[in-house]
Amino acid sequence: MKHILVPIGSTENASNTLQYAIDIATIIEAKIFVFRAYNFQTKAGTIINIDSIIERETNLYMRSVVNSVDRKNIEIKLISAKGSVLDTIDSIDNEIGIDIIIVGPKSNSIKEELFLGRTTGSIVKRTQIPVLIIPNGYAFQPFTSILTAFKSGIVNKRKTLKPLQHFAQIFNAKVNLLMVKTPSHSDEDMVLDPDLDALKSTLTITESATTYQGVLENIKEQNPDLLCVFRRKRGFFKKLWEKNVILKEEFNCNVPVLILRGKL
Repeated sequence: MKHILVPIGSTENASNTLQYAIDIATIIEAKIFVFRAYNFQTKAGTIINIDSIIERETNLYMRSVVNSVDRKNIEIKLISAKGSVLDTIDSIDNEIGIDIIIVGPKSNSIKEELFLGRTTGSIVKRTQIPVLIIPNGYAFQPFTSILTAFKSGIVNKRKTLKPLQHFAQIFNAKVNLLMVKTPSHSDEDMVLDPDLDALKSTLTITESATTYQGVLENIKEQNPDLLCVFRRKRGFFKKLWEKNVILKEEFNCNVPVLILRGKL
């Protein structure tokens, strides 16, 4: 895990998210790429080169955020690009390879009722890169206990578990598996993938209507430093993944959430 992408929004939490990324980068020995996309529709007849002005202001803003944190000798590169956030992330990933995205839950929103704002929600929903969501104002602390929740023990892609494996190894963390049996559960779902089984410190099997509800019923008792879930078509947040914005009344979490790619 060598390359961390940190999308920078316009909220006050931008510095906190970047500081968190820096703190974790010092431990996993990674480079950080700070990223901000901009878009502006030029009206017909406009003489001034608006694009160059906005690009300059975007770079100045990113530098101001970088200057507000303790860099700890971590290599930080700035990337500004015209276009959509998702298209630009794909381009960056294709060019340099991104191992994980670290982002705040509301990069461009101050609405208190939201858990995920539109930009972060769209990143979670559509990118194939693992995402680590950092709660607003959350200070970095080593992961000692990781709650990994899932409906099925099937993992089709070997690289899906890499971020979880890396964090468990680097921090010597306990990985507590939570298998949630739902009404649509099959016998195949009960068989743990060998790599997932190798990670487990404990295994809890519970029954609930959805994986999401199973997490809500167990997270307080487990009290993890990190919640890890899979973004599957039939997995955690099945309904929530269908939209970009997630309300706190629908889901909220006061510890970082690691979202792994995974398809059934």
